[in-house]
Amino acid sequence: MRTLNDYFITTKLADISTAGQTYVAVPDGGRLIKVFAALGAAITTADATMTVKTAQGTAGTISVPFSGSAAGNVYTLEPSANNAVNEGETIEIETDGGSTGTAEVEITLVIRR
Repeated sequence: MRTLNDYFITTKLADISTAGQTYVAVPDGGRLIKVFAALGAAITTADATMTVKTAQGTAGTISVPFSGSAAGNVYTLEPSANNAVNEGETIEIETDGGSTGTAEVEITLVIRR
């Protein structure tokens, strides 16, 4: 259950199968408590790994397995380290591009004040 102290930021990676990253600005300080990643299409060949980073360092990774991947699959991360964020900082989500097959990923970050 969400509290009134939670807020949400969304971003996307245009292609999880191409190494790259996206940055999102933090509008209000708090703790990054959950990350949801919704896959836009199946990936092939190998797993892809997304790394979530705050100003403190790596908050965790999300592994997206190619086996059984499909549009609409949702993967989650509940960071327990390096998850404090301050107003005006950025959160980076990067993909290693380990898979093949173009697949967009919609990402929702949950921050608790």
